[in-house]
Amino acid sequence: MSSLLNPAVPAGAFDEYLPTAVAASRRQRPWTPADGPLPSLYLSHGAPPLFDDPLWIRQLSDWALSLPKPRAILIVSAHWENAPLSLSGSDAGTPLVYDFGGFHRRYYEMTYATPDASGLLRRVVSAMPDTEPIHQYPSRGLDHGAWVPLKVMYPLADVPVLQMSMPTHDPDALMRIGARLRGLREEGVLVIGSGFMTHGLPYLTREMFEGAVPTWSADFDAWAADALARGDVDTLAAFRAKAPGMPYAHPTVDHYIPLFVTLGAATAADAPVTTVIDGYMMGFAKRSFQIA
Repeated sequence: MSSLLNPAVPAGAFDEYLPTAVAASRRQRPWTPADGPLPSLYLSHGAPPLFDDPLWIRQLSDWALSLPKPRAILIVSAHWENAPLSLSGSDAGTPLVYDFGGFHRRYYEMTYATPDASGLLRRVVSAMPDTEPIHQYPSRGLDHGAWVPLKVMYPLADVPVLQMSMPTHDPDALMRIGARLRGLREEGVLVIGSGFMTHGLPYLTREMFEGAVPTWSADFDAWAADALARGDVDTLAAFRAKAPGMPYAHPTVDHYIPLFVTLGAATAADAPVTTVIDGYMMGFAKRSFQIA
């Protein structure tokens, strides 16, 4: 029986999507200064099963096409927690990190050869204060929190991509890092926090694989949606104490906290967000949003 975890044709939905997506991406209008700052994004990124989910593929593709094509992308992923603040390799064709296990070999053979991002690297370094140490890992590639969604959103791999680590779990500190990146949006750089709105992997059940949504996931998602709609950053930051569904929704916080980089990079962190994607995948909330 085919499923997202055991598809009859691994990445078959992506293969069907690709010809149309490539043509659309070639037609996509590039960002110009007349467009003003790009929004900052928080997206729930998935893993290899995203390539087998035609709905999610279409949602991410439509989102990317609704914006001008960025000059570059700076992305913070749940899957790179490192202090001091660190940056990935910036050379053209930076290798990928296949940081997942148990899937068909097709997913480990996928490539995403992005252009040189050294200009973006220099710009990011210049945006950080002298008191913020920065380390570059020239051989560190893009992990699946970056390349999996971006391969769908920008299938031509024609946008330079740089990944930044999360050096802390503190929401205020992540907001300050995001604020330092705010000016990049005015230069056509798309700033993305990549996580998953709920991510209780230890609590997956057979019923969730079959489409059931546990209460802890639905309740946390509804709570986050309400706070985001009200621009209530303080409540969002107090998720450990205030959010329903904890700690099941986030037994570790890595997939939630990238949203604070997204909010920090916004013109006003307490502005209501625009939710672009909602719903669930294997019981996890894939809520994703943008903020000006």
